[in-house]
Amino acid sequence: MPPELELKAVIPDPDALRKRLLAAGAEERFRGHMSDRRYDREGALRKQDQVLRVRYYRAADGRVEWVLGWKGRKRRARGGYKMREEIELPIVGRESPEAFLDALGYEVVHAIDREIEVYALAGATLRFERYPRMDPLIEVEGAPDAIERAIRATGLARSSFTADSLAAFARRYKARTGKRAILAEES
Repeated sequence: MPPELELKAVIPDPDALRKRLLAAGAEERFRGHMSDRRYDREGALRKQDQVLRVRYYRAADGRVEWVLGWKGRKRRARGGYKMREEIELPIVGRESPEAFLDALGYEVVHAIDREIEVYALAGATLRFERYPRMDPLIEVEGAPDAIERAIRATGLARSSFTADSLAAFARRYKARTGKRAILAEES
């Protein structure tokens, strides 16, 4: 399985960025809500730097999709990209795989909710992410040359893109604003 390569950056002006990407030929692939629920069993996956998650997509038109995913250990690839092995399995039907994971003894250990827009551009996937309370982000995935072409199309400085974790972006948000980032909807 090929590893996933990605970089993220804060989006200072989402509307302007969207216009630049569309002008560069980007195609919108998805718009809607995405929720992640990360699972673990007594910290076993965290200790191995692995992630087991259920991802829920609710499109603006009402379509729903569930994806069960696993991510391997984080590494840095040449060029500064975050690199992880990843396996994703779409779940057929409208039922969540959460009961299956619960039956195996896994518990939700982390929740992330965001409104997203996904675009394809020249072999890269770009995802705008808007959280309940934090800076909006853009994530760019693909092969290194596709990532670099997509970054140029954003008009954002290459130095603003990083392989940092979402937690690092949340810490910077708090340091800058004095407010704790909220990454999941309050239940």
